[in-house]
Amino acid sequence: MAKDYYKILGVEKNASEEEIKKAFRKLAHQHHPDKEGGNAEKFKEANEAYQVLSDKQKRAQYDRFGSAFEGNQGFGGFGAGGAQGFDFSQFGDLNDIGDIFETFFGGGHPGQARGGRRGQRRGSDIEASRTITLEDAFRGTTLRLQYETMGSCDACKGVGSFKEAGMTKCTECGGKGQVREMRRTIFGQFAQVRECTKCKGTGEIPNKICTKCSGTGRVRTPKDVQVSIMPGIADGQVIKVPGAGEAGERGAVTGDLYVRIHVAPHHAFQRVGDDLIVRKDMDILKVLGGHKVEIPTIEGGKINVEIPVGFNLREKMRIPKEGMPHLGSSGPFGSAHGRRGDLYVEFDIKVPKVKGDLKKMLGE
Repeated sequence: MAKDYYKILGVEKNASEEEIKKAFRKLAHQHHPDKEGGNAEKFKEANEAYQVLSDKQKRAQYDRFGSAFEGNQGFGGFGAGGAQGFDFSQFGDLNDIGDIFETFFGGGHPGQARGGRRGQRRGSDIEASRTITLEDAFRGTTLRLQYETMGSCDACKGVGSFKEAGMTKCTECGGKGQVREMRRTIFGQFAQVRECTKCKGTGEIPNKICTKCSGTGRVRTPKDVQVSIMPGIADGQVIKVPGAGEAGERGAVTGDLYVRIHVAPHHAFQRVGDDLIVRKDMDILKVLGGHKVEIPTIEGGKINVEIPVGFNLREKMRIPKEGMPHLGSSGPFGSAHGRRGDLYVEFDIKVPKVKGDLKKMLGE
């Protein structure tokens, strides 16, 4: 059966060269056999597809004849040519070997960690969830979150060592912060540069390590954070609190706190976007008698409304600007400067027991 190279790369038949390149790089990164969980067969298959679709002439032949157009010769993949079938020149925007390893092995430039200089690692983000009432979502509120995480060490001010004691050149890497080693891969043999594990990529060893944090610059620390909830927040929305996550290693950037807000179901009101729906039992005789109907509001008050003549009680009655505030709109809820949804009333008609005199009046 002919192979569908477009399907293998996950692109359409009219995909551009850039889309094909991007798709292959993603698959190569995912399936590289030297990575944990990699898949050598899928990697070879993706490379084979890329070798054809990235070449205009081969792609045109493939579109016309399918994957059998070169018989047993294949497309210059790994079957006979091994690593020689892989052409790094296809990646015109990869300027150095560091970029190649970033593409296939998942790291950045050797010795550099995300969110900081060499030897530093950004603190992890923290996720939390809290449940509030619909009234809290209407008015806005403040949540207090107390938790324990990795915080900056106060003894060394988060550095992990004491500068006044001085530094010594790392003997493992000769002060470069990087160690060069040979690595055999499916492409052939490469000289890989990795971060020095002894000095954590800094090229220097502190003469005096902080014993409180063991040189990491971080210790378990309790945190007490206030999270402001804006009026109108919806169920499932996430609030970001910058810098409230884990402290980074040796003074690197601190992570953030993400709080997912859940709004509990209400016993009386149903929320649909910024609108609210409430059910109201209705005595048909009171409607006929012209009585006003008392409707509860989310603010805790009541509104007396009159049923218009000819109104279909099977439909919802709209009461403007008595719903939820629109998140981010200015002004307090209900003010002329703030936007609010509407309140809709669903009537549940109740037919009372009719007495004799009323029956005669109704013609029975």
